[in-house]
Amino acid sequence: MGRGRRYSGEQKLNIKKVIAVIIAIAVILMFFIGLANILGENSPFRQRNVATRYFTVYTNEKYGIIDSRGDIVIEPTYEEIIVIPDATRDLFFCTENVNYETGSYETKAINSRGQEQYEKYDSVEPIQNIDAQNVVTYEGEILKVRNGELYGIIDYRGNELLPCQYQSIEPLVGTSKSILIKKDDKVGLMDDTGSIIIEPEYAEITAVNEEYSNGYIVKNEEGKVGLIGYTKEKILDVIYDEIDSVCGNNYYIVTTNGTKQVVRKNGEKVFDVNVDAITNISENGIIVENDGKYGILDLEGNEKLAIQYEDLQYAFSEYYIAKKDGKVGIIRANGEEVCEFKYEKIQYRKDENFFEATEAGKIESDLIDSNFQVRVTGIISEINNEYGYMKVRVGDEYQYYNFRFEQRNIQDILTTNEIYLSRENGKYGYVNKDGVVVVNYIYDDATELNRYGYAAVKKDGLWGCIDHTGKVIVEPTYSFENHLVIDFIGKWHYGEDINANYYTDEK
Repeated sequence: MGRGRRYSGEQKLNIKKVIAVIIAIAVILMFFIGLANILGENSPFRQRNVATRYFTVYTNEKYGIIDSRGDIVIEPTYEEIIVIPDATRDLFFCTENVNYETGSYETKAINSRGQEQYEKYDSVEPIQNIDAQNVVTYEGEILKVRNGELYGIIDYRGNELLPCQYQSIEPLVGTSKSILIKKDDKVGLMDDTGSIIIEPEYAEITAVNEEYSNGYIVKNEEGKVGLIGYTKEKILDVIYDEIDSVCGNNYYIVTTNGTKQVVRKNGEKVFDVNVDAITNISENGIIVENDGKYGILDLEGNEKLAIQYEDLQYAFSEYYIAKKDGKVGIIRANGEEVCEFKYEKIQYRKDENFFEATEAGKIESDLIDSNFQVRVTGIISEINNEYGYMKVRVGDEYQYYNFRFEQRNIQDILTTNEIYLSRENGKYGYVNKDGVVVVNYIYDDATELNRYGYAAVKKDGLWGCIDHTGKVIVEPTYSFENHLVIDFIGKWHYGEDINANYYTDEK
């Protein structure tokens, strides 16, 4: 077999050819840049690069799906709302053949191409729960499936986690990661990965409270109750008449033969409860209520703070929000005042570690740090834990702070945005990161760009939408008088009913 010769003489670069290639590449690049400028805002080269997410859309009394660019993924042809348990996943659940008299229905899973998934099962659906704030959530990356009259669990890849041998599989409403399973008329519990926490051998299972980590109250056929932890650990034997929802620091409140006691994790009695109620247990003490007044006991049941306050709420460490003489302040567990009793309401924001305190008759709040210093006075309009900032209206201006109350420019927070909200002479417009005006100051109100590159703008009492370049996508035409959330994705705006969680183009 012959072999061609790659080189002739020494292995040297052909400089003329290299220069020609470089010039050709430059010409191609200039062509595409010019094309983008000619096409303007409609250029595909100027589209915002965002991760694809999916949303339910409602129009003409039908439901469909759009993506984060506002493009229709599934045409709105369905009578019932389409469920999207994970907005980043190309998987949607449709409800069909609903019988409102019997409550029966059928569900199926489809992808963005309309292809049905998990066809080997008679039905498949995500497990819907409702949290303490009445917000709909979906449990883990698992799905409930049915064959015949029995239910099982699979993961999103279709792997079987629990076979179809259960009479029912339902969430423990109000408590996450907690799913009741029923077999042979006995109740058990699994977590949101399909792992069984409690075998189905009890008459009833309830959560201690909304925090799944506090465990579950199990009841046997004789009506006696005990406590099992989320890690499958037996905390209290099934010997009690009642277990209260208040617990903490491995202390629990139980009732036996009419006597209420505080016991430790192993069931060891600490003291009898001789007050009307216990409202909180922490490592720093036990808040008790008697005859409408509140105080603190230590963990052995001894008085730590006299029962004299009109209200008492635990904040953190040794600090409590207290009310006396109709005013609210902050105290230590020993009664020492660390924040003056002058407020109508104080809220401790645990995740952000600061207090929001409001005096009677005032709209603005004092934002107080964990050292009990007032750092900002204004109206909180947004708390954003994803980016670690809060937006506060101070006087007539919006200001941005991190949770240490260090003031920030919005450009330093939303670093991927191309334009930013700006206010001048009582009107709103948008500037780029260098402060150059991109959208003139013509709007009465407006929002920052959302993560998908759209902002809501208000003019003459009506709302519309612009994109990340400042181009008007929807002229101000919507009143939104009853909308709690104002948000756009392309031509679609968020629905009036925030619990329904859909976008629409209807007025």
